[in-house]
Amino acid sequence: MRIALVGAGAFGEKHLDGLKNIDGVQIVSIISRTGEQAAAVAEKYGAKHSSTELDDALARDDIDAVILCTPTQMHAAQAIACMNAGKHVQVEIPLCDSWADAEAVLAKAKETGLTCMVGHTRRFNPSHQYVHNRITAGEFTVQQMDVQTYFFRRKNMNAKGEPRSWTDHLLWHHAAHTIDLFAYQAGRIVKANAIQGPKHPELGIAMDMSIQLKSESGAICTLSLSFNNDGPLGTFFRYIGDSATYIARYDDLVNGKEEPVDVSKVDVSMNGIELQDREFVAAIREGREPNSSIAQVLDCYRVIGELAVSLEAQDGWS
Repeated sequence: MRIALVGAGAFGEKHLDGLKNIDGVQIVSIISRTGEQAAAVAEKYGAKHSSTELDDALARDDIDAVILCTPTQMHAAQAIACMNAGKHVQVEIPLCDSWADAEAVLAKAKETGLTCMVGHTRRFNPSHQYVHNRITAGEFTVQQMDVQTYFFRRKNMNAKGEPRSWTDHLLWHHAAHTIDLFAYQAGRIVKANAIQGPKHPELGIAMDMSIQLKSESGAICTLSLSFNNDGPLGTFFRYIGDSATYIARYDDLVNGKEEPVDVSKVDVSMNGIELQDREFVAAIREGREPNSSIAQVLDCYRVIGELAVSLEAQDGWS
């Protein structure tokens, strides 16, 4: 499986670290914002080609698939370009920042028949896989999820503390993880509400947000998000169910009494990003739909699109 990685920033390198553990995968091309960065990352991971232009990778006949770790605003157009070039594509979360773009990418995937997967990593974290396996086995039913997504990001910085060339977003990016996961664990979302705090004077985005969700099963979810949190960072998930309570922190899981749950044997790795990439490669090789295909996660973007409209209307009231 010959792969091009586009966007060699903090998250791009996480994918490269995971891909090197997958048999038969070759990193052929690294595309990044500057030629120097692209060349340096290509050398580090043994890629024979580097460039600043996606089209340079798409024109190559020795590339089967592309992983996009580029700014959110570029995801939909680049995913479509990859499929137009006959390449399978995995686009990092979020798929897009508009409902119309989500529909356009799905249409292109259907037209081409190529694998189009979105990086909804929470589906692959061993902690959430453990809970999902209990749900599918009929041993656990979600009654409520309580989720906190907290960062301290008052300047445009990435996960490595380096300046970003684009602005992140609580709703379209960080809420997408939980909205999709809640539907994955508890059923299709049938009701959603959101409120947000003041917008940052320079970044132009809301720095605090609260979202309520209800699924067709009757389960509810409360999601709190902030870029103002000067404390423990990351996303913390509390599952309250009929037979247990679980708290998931990335790839770790404890019960409601903070007693560790062994998830080391849930999958072949404890790294959610690696497992996500393994699914992408396996789905292409096996000619099947991957978990987290665009078709499977599309409804998440319907919900986000509806919430975005409601938040815009609320801004008009203030």
